[in-house]
Amino acid sequence: MRQAGRSLPEYRALRTSGTMLDACLNPELASEITLQPVRRHGVDAAVFFSDIIVPLHLAGVEVEIAPGRGPVFTKPRETASDIAALTAIDPATVRERAEPIVRAVERTTQLLAEESERRGEALPLIGFAGAPFTLAAYIIEGGPSKDHMGARSLITRDRAAWDDLTAWLAEITGTFLAVQLDAGASAGQLFDSWAGALAPDTYRDAVQGSSAAALAIAREVAAPEGSGLERIPLIHFGVGTGELLADMATIDIDALGVDYRVPLDVAARRIGRPLPLQGNLDPALLFAPAEIRTAAVERILTEGLAAPAHVFNLGHGVPKDADPDALGGVVRAVHAWRPA
Repeated sequence: MRQAGRSLPEYRALRTSGTMLDACLNPELASEITLQPVRRHGVDAAVFFSDIIVPLHLAGVEVEIAPGRGPVFTKPRETASDIAALTAIDPATVRERAEPIVRAVERTTQLLAEESERRGEALPLIGFAGAPFTLAAYIIEGGPSKDHMGARSLITRDRAAWDDLTAWLAEITGTFLAVQLDAGASAGQLFDSWAGALAPDTYRDAVQGSSAAALAIAREVAAPEGSGLERIPLIHFGVGTGELLADMATIDIDALGVDYRVPLDVAARRIGRPLPLQGNLDPALLFAPAEIRTAAVERILTEGLAAPAHVFNLGHGVPKDADPDALGGVVRAVHAWRPA
């Protein structure tokens, strides 16, 4: 998962000054942070170091990432007039102001190419962006929420305003993901951190379409010539979305992330079509004894055989106080495993 580096002492050494947004928009720093877990853990791909609210910042929305809290906006956008003022911002502004992101991706892919040559195997870069529902949940309440009541209530209280907001966010975040792919990222992932708060009917009616629209913008980026790919792979992931997996899988994606709550073989049955899966070790197991952790890794790898392909990772983010040696042990266990 994309927070892999934040448990590393070398990450904390780099982040002694400046804000999270400063780090995200510093190409050299963002690139170095992206590479740290690759070097330390020997993982098979890098996930671009950024944040889901970066495209909103690029668009001129006043937002900061408060330590220990997360995205905080200068004010909630709860009314139709608030939302109309926000959506008047041209989403093209994201691409116009994205030079730091482009430089960071280009620098990172070059360093990954050098690391790939040393290892003798390709090391792709995965770009990422936040799904419209998750971004809307922060925007409407002005910051984090336990139940995302503001977003959920706006859907029924003022559906026109909700649709305007999420359509705009689809363009904002889809463009941000496309910028990363244009700059050289090998794959892209759309994170919906809070979609698990939704009932399936609400997700299908009010949320699924904007996620599909965001991914459709990224889908317009052609695979590089000579890559051997028909198209750039796109991944969708949500937290607490066990009841939504079949709906999420109907979007035009190439793999589906599954959080730690649903076994991968169960997820494969729920999806009902042959789709590669990504996931899904419970991050709490990073604090377990090594033998328990390794047994869980092997169980998940076995469950992943139910899908046509499986990308192993955590079923949510890396806790910042996780032992880096435990993460390294997970990587070694995955690399050593062979099906019975």
